Amino acid sequence: MRIGVVTFPGSLDDQDAARAVRLMGATPVALWHASDDLGGVDAVILPGGFSYGDYLRCGAIARFSPVMGEVVRRAERGLPVLGICNGFQILCEARLLPGALIRNETRVFTARDTRLKVESTATAWTGAYEVGQEITIALKNGEGNFQADKDTLARLEDTGRVVFRYLANPNGSRNDIAGITNEAGNVVGLMPHPEHNVDPAIANTQDGQGFFTSLVAHLAG
Repeated sequence: MRIGVVTFPGSLDDQDAARAVRLMGATPVALWHASDDLGGVDAVILPGGFSYGDYLRCGAIARFSPVMGEVVRRAERGLPVLGICNGFQILCEARLLPGALIRNETRVFTARDTRLKVESTATAWTGAYEVGQEITIALKNGEGNFQADKDTLARLEDTGRVVFRYLANPNGSRNDIAGITNEAGNVVGLMPHPEHNVDPAIANTQDGQGFFTSLVAHLAG
């Protein structure tokens, strides 16, 4: 299984994501922002960081990079895509996911472990968890405050597209939303960083591993 990890100018966690993929038994494939070739990968991860320096808005420029044109096209055909932190912001800018991520309500950068409740296992990235399960995942962001209009929030809630919810809201996100999915369940975006919770030397290892083992199981059919 070949999992593409995109590197944008300003990406910070692309190597961490690639290492997580490798630890879970798949092959990471480096994808460059300026290329429109996904190299036949089976899934794509958009990692955390500050793509293009977060100019204009977080993810606003990355959304127009050549690689994202192909990511959008393939995602609409069912390619599994995971957007982590800045990757989540890019997915929203690219309209693969609804809503937007704005500055934290506290107006400060937050870096800490955060407790999440799993709300949905019906995605390519969450099948290894159980609904209602509580996990601890590393969080680090300054603009992780998920916002959407009333109708969009209602659709997300009514159709089971909220995937993770904060147990203690760190940034002001509406409805305590930490992660969401598209209608098909192949695209997931979340602010916390599961790639930082996969190594046996780090706490809460199994909490992060589930994202990647879920994908491997999903691709295996």
